[in-house]
Amino acid sequence: MSTTLPLFWDLSSASKKERVDASVKLISALEQFQINHAPPQEGSDTEDGGGDALDLLNSPDVSYSIRRLVRGLASPRESSRLGFSVALTELLSRINTVTCTQVVSLISDSSKKQGSMTGQEERDILFARLFGLTAVIRSGLLVRQTPLPSSGSSNTQVSSIESYEEVLKKLIEIGEAKSWLRESAWWTVGLAIDAVQDSSVSWKAKALGTTVEYLFSKDKESFWSPEKVAMTLKLQPLWPNHDWDSTLAPVFKGPNILSAGNLAPLGRVLKESALDDEEASNPGSGSWKPQIHFVWDMLFDRLLPTSDSKQAPQGSFGEFFRIVVDESLFSSTSSAERKYWGFQVFKKALTRVSTDQLPMLFTKNLMRSWINHLSKSDRYLHKISLDVAKHIQSFVQENPALGFPLILQLTGINGSQEFDKLTRTKTVESILTVMDSEGIKNYIVSLLSQVDSKDADEDTAALNSRRTWIADQFAALIRNGSVPKSDEWIQVILDWYAVNGLYSIRKKSGSSSIQALRALPSPPFTEEFQAHCRTRLLSSLADLTSQTTVMKKGDITHKETAVASDGEFWISKVLSTLARLDKDTKHVDPLAPVDEETQAVLDRVGKVHEKLGKVSSEKREVARGFELVLSSLVLQCRCGEEDSVENLESCLSAASRMFASKKSSKKKSEQSALPADDEPEPIDVLVDLLIGYLENASAYTRSVANEAFSRVTGAAQESTIDLILTQLERRKPAELAEAREEVTDASSEEEDESSSEASDDDGSVSEESDDEDAQEIPNEIVDLLKTSGTDDDEDNESDEESEELMDDEQMMAIDGHLAEIFRSRKDEQRSKKGVDAQREATHFKNRVLDLIDTFVKREPQSPLNIRLILPLIDLVTKSGMDEKQLSDKAKGVLKNRLAKSKDVPADGRRDEVETILREIHQRVRKSHSAENLSVLSQSSLYLCRVLVQLNGDDCVVHIYQESLDDYISRKASQANLSFFQDFVRRFPALGSKLRDPLLAASSSAVNAYRRCQAFQLLSVILSQHGKVCDDQAIASSFQKNLQKTVLELASGAVDDQSSLSASQLKDLLKVVLLCIRQVQKSDSPPRKTGIWDPAAWNALHVRLAACERFKSSSPLLNMCRQVESVASQLKPPIQNGDGGKRKADEVVDITDSSKKSDRKKQRKSKS
Repeated sequence: MSTTLPLFWDLSSASKKERVDASVKLISALEQFQINHAPPQEGSDTEDGGGDALDLLNSPDVSYSIRRLVRGLASPRESSRLGFSVALTELLSRINTVTCTQVVSLISDSSKKQGSMTGQEERDILFARLFGLTAVIRSGLLVRQTPLPSSGSSNTQVSSIESYEEVLKKLIEIGEAKSWLRESAWWTVGLAIDAVQDSSVSWKAKALGTTVEYLFSKDKESFWSPEKVAMTLKLQPLWPNHDWDSTLAPVFKGPNILSAGNLAPLGRVLKESALDDEEASNPGSGSWKPQIHFVWDMLFDRLLPTSDSKQAPQGSFGEFFRIVVDESLFSSTSSAERKYWGFQVFKKALTRVSTDQLPMLFTKNLMRSWINHLSKSDRYLHKISLDVAKHIQSFVQENPALGFPLILQLTGINGSQEFDKLTRTKTVESILTVMDSEGIKNYIVSLLSQVDSKDADEDTAALNSRRTWIADQFAALIRNGSVPKSDEWIQVILDWYAVNGLYSIRKKSGSSSIQALRALPSPPFTEEFQAHCRTRLLSSLADLTSQTTVMKKGDITHKETAVASDGEFWISKVLSTLARLDKDTKHVDPLAPVDEETQAVLDRVGKVHEKLGKVSSEKREVARGFELVLSSLVLQCRCGEEDSVENLESCLSAASRMFASKKSSKKKSEQSALPADDEPEPIDVLVDLLIGYLENASAYTRSVANEAFSRVTGAAQESTIDLILTQLERRKPAELAEAREEVTDASSEEEDESSSEASDDDGSVSEESDDEDAQEIPNEIVDLLKTSGTDDDEDNESDEESEELMDDEQMMAIDGHLAEIFRSRKDEQRSKKGVDAQREATHFKNRVLDLIDTFVKREPQSPLNIRLILPLIDLVTKSGMDEKQLSDKAKGVLKNRLAKSKDVPADGRRDEVETILREIHQRVRKSHSAENLSVLSQSSLYLCRVLVQLNGDDCVVHIYQESLDDYISRKASQANLSFFQDFVRRFPALGSKLRDPLLAASSSAVNAYRRCQAFQLLSVILSQHGKVCDDQAIASSFQKNLQKTVLELASGAVDDQSSLSASQLKDLLKVVLLCIRQVQKSDSPPRKTGIWDPAAWNALHVRLAACERFKSSSPLLNMCRQVESVASQLKPPIQNGDGGKRKADEVVDITDSSKKSDRKKQRKSKS
């Protein structure tokens, strides 16, 4: 017993692992005890209730454990019921020396209700009885047929019909005692029925009859609950010959509880409302709980049997879900708790239905409730609604083929086309991302079928709104990078945009390769919708131009942007569609026919395209850039964009000169001998067009500009970079506003000239605009007139009388105020224009910086990168607070692109790099921002890398030495120590050349702080000595100067000639110690040369210990002692009696007469 008692405590542990381990150990021990137990030859009746009957055939440990486990079921401590019930179930299943009656009797005796019990104690007793009876059923003891081993009793039956009836009766009593326990109790009844059905007991039929008699008693024939429905579904297949008509009456008609006529009362039962009043709750329903009833699983097993089930479906699932779920749980009068159940039923049904049955789930009331509660976070059922949305998304990830049917339901008649917008979720978008290309194609076909479908009660405005929504959905499919792309469905969308945006369909063509021509829109598309299609065409091409496509040629794969899988630009594909449509005059008419002059230009484009396709591989990428720009301009021309023809002619001229053939180049060289104006380089013309694209600021032109520039970066020249940098120059807001006004005035003059021949009706329009301007008089004028007494609304006087109210003096008095009001109004308008112009200029510069970032990324070895540094630094250091985004982007180019680039220009001009580096150092000395200093430091290091590549090491050292001397000797210098430390750490070999100049400059430092900074930098240089990739050791002269300098500074501090503190002096000694140790580690050290004098350091230690300022600083004294100790290791041995003599140039004598007298005084005091 002592070995099993500790295990009972662990059965109540909150840890599942501890409970299971304790159960395994306990059952194993009890089995061993039972094996070793010898039962008596004679005994009393084993069928006698609990009591001593257990002791006849069981060992004392086993009988004690059974009683202890039964009693422990009533314990409220932690997880006692779980642990004890598991152990009891396993023990009863292992031993064959107990009967069902004995265990049930023990459970009944230990769980008797007493009148003095509290509510909590009563609940514990009921749970104990329920868990105990469940253990009897699960262990198989309820239907066990194995007889008891030999005993003194003639009755060896373990289970019987009587024990079954006793268990059934007690379970029903538990359910009637507390309504909130009825579900669990009847679920256990279902376990008992399954156990009897799966067994081969002789009393099986009698047990089923008894069960029906107990569960469907006549006194409660009108009371129905979900538990009763569940038992009906379980018992009907087991006892088909029973008269179920009378048993289910009067609530249900007929034996089939899932028939159409029984669905309405079934819905009220499952809703747990009164059968005669849907609004009233069932009196025996108890408190609400969030988990749905187990009966729903049984219902779905009948309605939606699994594939491995042999049972045929019963009833209509569509009718069942509509009546029992949608019109019951989701009715307008249903409570939030019932709707919560409905959402859980929906989730359970979603995983069971087939593709054909999926639309049956998205019923009207369910979708209304779901969208309503999903739209706002403060709705009562928002959390469960969001959980349903996530469940749908995860369900589609597991079953991508169901994505398309789900989207049709979410955006269908019971849903909303703006489902994601209404619910503020990305449900439809997330479903699209997990669908395959075939599913996306089916979705597109479904959307196209809705373009012309019109309901009888739908007006034209609603039809146009749906068409606009469909066009937006097509654009969203292309824009979403997570949606699996396919050339086939993308081409369908682009063709649809092109046909409906640029043409009108005269006659449909069912056999056309262009799918948009296979249907004739009815009613015809409006001009607004056609303009919307043109806009969506350009925006979709903008998205496609910035997206990357994986191209495969044989076994080689590479990524390319702006192209389809066959390598052709998407814009070129659209132009090919337009060319085919232009020839198909039978079916379409262009909305804006092309005139002859424009057509001639477009013909030239075709010829230039052919020439670009034959360019050699070296210039192929640049030719592709020109091709992209030409195609984009052609499409803009077809869409009616302004200046597109003029820009197209410029681009054609540049492309012709850029890729001129050898014959034409000879002719041009001959013509160039004649005097002519300087023409810009072809690449400059193209880049100028791209900059104009950026000024337009549409997504289409911006994406084309960035992509085209990324392809022509290899052809960029100095003039190209200068052209780009010119756009970054800072201009005053007034100048920007004036330039903007000039453009506006020019355009207004053109409009005036074009409208000079207009009719007199235009006069009325101008008069109306004048009236609007007159109505914009500021309130200050009205207030001024009221103050003067001339604005009296109460008296309806005539104009003549109102004029007599003011004389000349009053008019002169308010004249100045009126002038001031109008002047301030004009200033406000001018200021607003200046702010707007400045904001637009900032956005434009941001786009130009994208070009620079692209160039640096694509051409890291180009010497033109050097020209970018100073303008970018200007943007970082001179931008205002309203240009922070611009400053951050320029900073990112400098620090992340240039400074971290692995490659640097190898053929730059050394004088240019040197000039820029000196300018940066000049700015370092004047910069007041630590953040700007960091940018300047990174830029300086980049230029140092370039100079080192150009063999300009001495130049780099000289420039840094000048800045270092200025920093140490001039207090106003704004450089910091980090600026020089970054250089030393990045270039240790060059940093080592600053040792001697730095040590010399420290003597002339402007103050003690800068002197300490110098020694701190010197410490960094010495620590980098081991990383220098040469055989140069630390020079003896430097060691001598360092020892001399530090000893002099320390002596000056002792004599109060300098303001060095103890910590500062300690840092100086650290540098000395580091130098000596580096000498010791050197591959070729000056061995025992006598440079370092231990006696001098000993004398310094004595003086520091005697000084009032430093004698209490133990770290300083210890550091000085360390220096002396390490220096003594480099002292040469004394030879011939004169080896210890010091030379004047090797040792610094810091002792004077005053110091000697101090030593004498110390000796006398000691004696």
